[in-house]
Amino acid sequence: MPVKFPSTQFPELHTHRLRLRELMFSDTQQLLAIRSNDDINRFIGRSSVQTAEAVNQFIAARRKDMIDKRSVYWGIELKCSGKLIGAICYWNLNDKAISAEIGYELLPSEQGKGLMKEAVDSVIAYGFDEMELNTITAWLSPANVKSVQLLERHHFSYNETIDKQLVYKLSRLTWQTGML
Repeated sequence: MPVKFPSTQFPELHTHRLRLRELMFSDTQQLLAIRSNDDINRFIGRSSVQTAEAVNQFIAARRKDMIDKRSVYWGIELKCSGKLIGAICYWNLNDKAISAEIGYELLPSEQGKGLMKEAVDSVIAYGFDEMELNTITAWLSPANVKSVQLLERHHFSYNETIDKQLVYKLSRLTWQTGML
């Protein structure tokens, strides 16, 4: 049974302070600030050299991935201001294992406020409840201590280290048990 993918309409999610929504071309400048931030990129291994053109290509590719059922990529927007402050996604979908990899990034100025916890809570629930995933994985730099702590608070468990990246996993059963 393959990963259950969202219908043709993008799955917008809401938390107390956030709106998780589809990326728009009007997000180019805010997304450029996120994707060119050295503090974020040092953990992702992405070049900080970004252009508006590259960001627009990125947005187009993520929108196509959604249509082609390869990933779901949400922009993280503050409800109070409408400002795009980060992103969170499911990608590397595996129909055989019914799993997906979660990835996320947040502007440093917005970190430490519990915003990513809200986003991760919502996206995990969506993954297990709507996409019917069995497992969610996360790959991260061992130096990204805040991300390790965030995952562990969400009941992810360290699984292994591959190519100097920590691999954490969360199963549906662990998540359901953690909610009790």
